[in-house]
Amino acid sequence: MSGTEKSFTTRRDLLQGAAAAGTAAALLGGLGVSSAALAAEVGRSEKPLKAAFSNAGLQATWCAQGKQAAEWWGKLFNVDVTWFDGQLDAVKQRAAIDNMASQKWDFVAIQAFGIGTLTDPVNKMIDAGIPVIDMDTLIVPLEESRVHSFLAPDNEFMGGSVTQALVDALGGKGKITMTQGALGHTGAQGRARGFEAVVKKYPNIEVLDTQPADWDVTKTARIWESLLTKHPQIDAAFFHNDDMALAAANVMKAHGRDKILIGGVDAQPPAIEAVLDGRMFATVRNPSCRIHGGAVIAGVAAILTGEKQGDGGIPKHVITDGPVVTKANAPGMLWMEGHYLI
Repeated sequence: MSGTEKSFTTRRDLLQGAAAAGTAAALLGGLGVSSAALAAEVGRSEKPLKAAFSNAGLQATWCAQGKQAAEWWGKLFNVDVTWFDGQLDAVKQRAAIDNMASQKWDFVAIQAFGIGTLTDPVNKMIDAGIPVIDMDTLIVPLEESRVHSFLAPDNEFMGGSVTQALVDALGGKGKITMTQGALGHTGAQGRARGFEAVVKKYPNIEVLDTQPADWDVTKTARIWESLLTKHPQIDAAFFHNDDMALAAANVMKAHGRDKILIGGVDAQPPAIEAVLDGRMFATVRNPSCRIHGGAVIAGVAAILTGEKQGDGGIPKHVITDGPVVTKANAPGMLWMEGHYLI
């Protein structure tokens, strides 16, 4: 076996090991592999690679952290990352991806603002032989997808686990709300299913409201001004991301309603700090860095090995895991956020 063949086999084994572990942690050093060793194992491109990335919108802290991670991992693997901001708007993201599809890239990675909004330009790039990595939310239904790999958390688990923490804290009875993300976002759809699966088990839990705020903190604040006026009693509130949760917390505080238990999703540093000081009750880690960094690694592996999706190399679907964060484990999570791009 030549040195090149041995290198390709080792990379394939690493990716298959990550799939077997059911987590992108193996891809990003989460199993004790240093970043330098990982780069050597997977293979750093000798020539600079050009990659295009887009996520829902850099106004969201999850998306901003993902950009930081993609650029960091890009430097490690000799990938020049160009960003196309989705701006939290399906129409604006579509224009950006149309622009992306008019150019030549070694690989691309995209988090769609909504399912079905980017199908044509993504298919154009796939037809041109460009590997496309799907991040966090489906570009098209998975069974129809031709993307190289789909890296995403278990959104039903995230929504259900935070809702369960809130319901447990209420003793199984009380009034609760859910403020959703964008309804076309498959991650938001999964979080809603997780929420609904929990609350339906508790006949003494009353769901007061499930409006979407589209990840928009200004819209969230408007919704919560209305909810606090309409409902004299709200015991707990679940939000599809932490940015919306913290925006609503400010409104609650201004109205003297800061005893409402708040749960979010993403476990960004501001939310972990809010859990520590009691402004939020719980959040759950949606590993932005693993997803965006994993997309870099999957793209590089696709180029260096020449593997096509489904040929036994790169998994079609990689589930990225993350724990629920409460006051009990928040200090450790905050420390990890400060020291590792996980």
